[in-house]
Amino acid sequence: MKPGFVDFHIHSTFSSDGEFTPAQIVEMARAAGFVAISFADHDNVAAYPEAIEIGRASAVEVIPSMEVTTTYEGREFHCLLPFLDWTHPAIARIAAHVSDGRWTEARERVESLRRLGIGLTWEEVESAVGKTPPLGVKIAQILLDKPESRRDPRLAVYYDEAGRPLAPKHFYIDFFMEGKPAFVPKRHIPLLDVLDLAPASGAVPVLSHPGAYFQNTTEADLIALRARGLEGLEVYTSYHDEAQTRFYAAAARALGLVATAGSDFHGRVKPQVPFGLIRDGHYGMISVLISRRRA
Repeated sequence: MKPGFVDFHIHSTFSSDGEFTPAQIVEMARAAGFVAISFADHDNVAAYPEAIEIGRASAVEVIPSMEVTTTYEGREFHCLLPFLDWTHPAIARIAAHVSDGRWTEARERVESLRRLGIGLTWEEVESAVGKTPPLGVKIAQILLDKPESRRDPRLAVYYDEAGRPLAPKHFYIDFFMEGKPAFVPKRHIPLLDVLDLAPASGAVPVLSHPGAYFQNTTEADLIALRARGLEGLEVYTSYHDEAQTRFYAAAARALGLVATAGSDFHGRVKPQVPFGLIRDGHYGMISVLISRRRA
């Protein structure tokens, strides 16, 4: 087995909330002893094929992937698709569905903030994100980066020294979560549709951070998803504490799911997740996942 670390879950600037380019991240990976990484940008494959060539030049294997935002049983679930063929029509169909929903959600979030009297325009958001639909945390970051926002007393808490590094995340929880004042309905693609569509592209579906607060993936969920084509489970992740890691590792063994490792590195919007935080990934995970490919 090739020595070195593997991370299946990294976001680049092709995610609206990623800070570093693929070239910068590949260099970080090389310096930190990673032999393979995967750019799992939110709902798009725009990093490919360039990212693979960048990795090849630095002797860091880049596994093509994406992270798809989905819904299942009324909850938001994220699904990784390592080893996908980024040119396959199934991937284009998934990405188009999610992108359309993302743009609609983003516009509605900004409009909800405006109805609350919070000073942010759609033009400001669109200018900051270009062609990538912005996630809620990115919209929060754009708002909080505006000097004028400091004059809104409702936003003062997000500028406190202690809470500033996680301010966009806290704003998201306070304003965009279900039941909060700027909540808008999610329009994600159903997870079961992704499990049906993706394997034709060579992708091996892996459930991201099952213990994340918005997923709370149960054993019953995993049994049902395994029966529908789920092949892997992100056991080692920045989202899990030790108890969650043990629980999902045991579930993966019991259900025949491939346990994977992914940091969910973004950069600025997740300062608590430095590059290389998760070092449980090894090359054997790649070999086993490849053996699960159906196309």
